[in-house]
Amino acid sequence: MFRRTPRVFAASLAVAALALGACAEKTTDTPAASGSPSAAAFPVTVGTLTLEQRPEKIVSLSATATEMLFAIGAGAQVTAVDDQSNFPADAPKTDLSGYQPNAEAVAAKEPDLVVLSDDRNKIVEQLAKLKIPVYQTPAAQTLDDSYRQLTELGTLTGNADAAADVVQRMKDDITKIVAEVPQRAQAPTYFHELGPELYTATSKTFIGSIYRLAGLENIADAADADGKNGGYPQLSQEVIVDADPDFIFLSDVKCCQQSAATVKARSGWGSLTAVQQDQVVELDDDVASRWGPRVVDLLRTIVDATAKVSQ
Repeated sequence: MFRRTPRVFAASLAVAALALGACAEKTTDTPAASGSPSAAAFPVTVGTLTLEQRPEKIVSLSATATEMLFAIGAGAQVTAVDDQSNFPADAPKTDLSGYQPNAEAVAAKEPDLVVLSDDRNKIVEQLAKLKIPVYQTPAAQTLDDSYRQLTELGTLTGNADAAADVVQRMKDDITKIVAEVPQRAQAPTYFHELGPELYTATSKTFIGSIYRLAGLENIADAADADGKNGGYPQLSQEVIVDADPDFIFLSDVKCCQQSAATVKARSGWGSLTAVQQDQVVELDDDVASRWGPRVVDLLRTIVDATAKVSQ
């Protein structure tokens, strides 16, 4: 999905936006999960992929996959990650590209497992010809997709128990956060901004499902009711101003230098409820566009930012 959503949209809609910053972020470093990998568990099979031995030289070409691998305790097995993998800070970042992957460059790292999200440049086929195992983690559409990918990565890396712990912790944390959402007679409305071009995400997307958990109503749903935009329509300024959302969430803070101040300065936006009530929320672009364990942080930020609207 899901990275960097505003720019990916310029090229295609095959992203999952998901998508923390100056307003309300409470993100903490993702701890390495406990667990004792065992070589005795191998061989293992996930789908059509079978690994005879525990991988010790993993290359990740997906920022979300990198987060997942470190979260389940497989960080020591990761020897190289792509140029967008910036969390955790000690991930072995390289100049490998997940957007324009090069099979020869990847092969030069001598991986015994490559994890990626998108099959760009026919990279999966090229790596198969080089007999390099590949596990694909496509952009999640639901939280269950995230849980499944974590579980499967745990199996493939010999960290199954640790992955199960991460998944259960995520489920427990999300349940607790959702329980804090106020009961309201009418759901507050919101606009989630992917980029200053005003692309957004509907409730049918992964990021939209997180907002649903927070009890919010998406002003963009009608703009893609037939699904022709894949859940990512581009709205006009007039539509947004007419909808007058209670909240505006920005996931284009790092990439595009957008902020509560720049939103207020836009023509006609100064009178919006979200602006007037100081309810423009600056998210962390990365957290809002990935579907790993930090979706818990994203949900927490959204729920905390909207908690004061209780009616």
